[in-house]
Amino acid sequence: MALTPGRNSKLESHLAEAGWTHAQLAGAVVRVARESGVAHLLGIGRSHVSHWVRGTKPSGRAPQVLSEAFSRRLGRSVTPSDLGLADAGDLPPYASLWDADTLTALAGLGRADLDVDRRDLLGKATYSVAGLAVPGSAWWRQQERTSRPSTDRGSRRIGRGELDAVHDMIALFQRVDQRRGGGHARSAVAQYLMADVASYLRCSYADEGVRRGMLAGAGELAYLAGWMAFDSGEHGTAQRYLLLGVKLAAEAADAPLAGHILRALAHQALDLGHPGQALGLAQASVEGDRYARAAPRERALLEVVHARTCVATGDGAAASAALLRAENELAAAGEDDDEPARVFFFGEASLAHETACALRDLGDLKGAQDEFRRSVRTRKAATFTRTHAVTLGYLGEVQARKGDVEEACATWHRALDAMEGVRSGRTRQVVVNLRRTLSPYRSRRIDTALELDARAAVHLMGTH
Repeated sequence: MALTPGRNSKLESHLAEAGWTHAQLAGAVVRVARESGVAHLLGIGRSHVSHWVRGTKPSGRAPQVLSEAFSRRLGRSVTPSDLGLADAGDLPPYASLWDADTLTALAGLGRADLDVDRRDLLGKATYSVAGLAVPGSAWWRQQERTSRPSTDRGSRRIGRGELDAVHDMIALFQRVDQRRGGGHARSAVAQYLMADVASYLRCSYADEGVRRGMLAGAGELAYLAGWMAFDSGEHGTAQRYLLLGVKLAAEAADAPLAGHILRALAHQALDLGHPGQALGLAQASVEGDRYARAAPRERALLEVVHARTCVATGDGAAASAALLRAENELAAAGEDDDEPARVFFFGEASLAHETACALRDLGDLKGAQDEFRRSVRTRKAATFTRTHAVTLGYLGEVQARKGDVEEACATWHRALDAMEGVRSGRTRQVVVNLRRTLSPYRSRRIDTALELDARAAVHLMGTH
């Protein structure tokens, strides 16, 4: 069929390849927009798609949302330019982050994150399932061969002192995140990464160990910025930082760090309802040197997330085996291990929490309740406040599902107590979920439920 002048032939050909009608594409756009928090696209319908096919340019975040919808449908990366649409903003496309120059990508992401005028654009960046495909072995080998000599022979020379200072700052930010949530100090993490550490990456180094150590430090900070964004519910931003963190870790030849960040990407994909992609990422995290060179405590962390992705994809036997390996690895961890500071939080309480989540998803509510209780009992709540609050929230949910509503309400009150001073999208979601669970009891005018619901409503108003 001949195309009339002005029609978007690229968009039209992709529609044909996907086998979509205009209405079906509109539905796919709305689904991606809802997941990504892009409110202005939630009302998209068939007529909008018809206008785009006829040559009208979609506005705002529509080009990125359209490209993500087609990427999911076709199982490959589809960019806005592939669809004949101008890309919105100059953020690096997901697929190109694996191959982009690290410093260029870091600078672009940093400008968007720290510029007040563009922060809102980045905050609404679309989470991309297409961006989750882990590169093959040739890519990893190429990253390790990447050389990053000084661009200026007269530039500052970086030694062990600067590297130690970076490690000190990472440890500080990690503890703030664990105690107060991703909503605290994320801008400070991004600022330190962009203003200080990025400049170190352009300097000369005392030796090769310092150079690789500084790349790994930048990777840890990118991971932390991404994890904090994930905790705050900014999933597109989080994904960009995490992907960049993997690339930095690969350039540093720090396989355990790369595995750690792949595990975080798997956790995010699982929470967002993409179990197949989560499983692929989790499997990549426990492959080769990413697992073999990791300390026992880190291997335990990788295995519990791997277990949860196995549960989500219906492989209970593999999940049980992974949980057993996690228990054995954590039991093997010792005080004298040369383990990275990033796993300081993972101990008996964390293992119990993740085990409880797996049992809950398998339908074993009693087992989940026992493990959540063990997690609450063994955690240092003052140090790991955010996770403590989330664990209590999940415990209350399990108790409610078992029919123990009075006990659930008491647990949820404890969760709300723990949330004081915490800024976290995950704790906020706990409160949203508990109000949803309480809905039938509110309608029956049960005093305990009404009191808790009123308190929860006040909490949500205070976290906007």
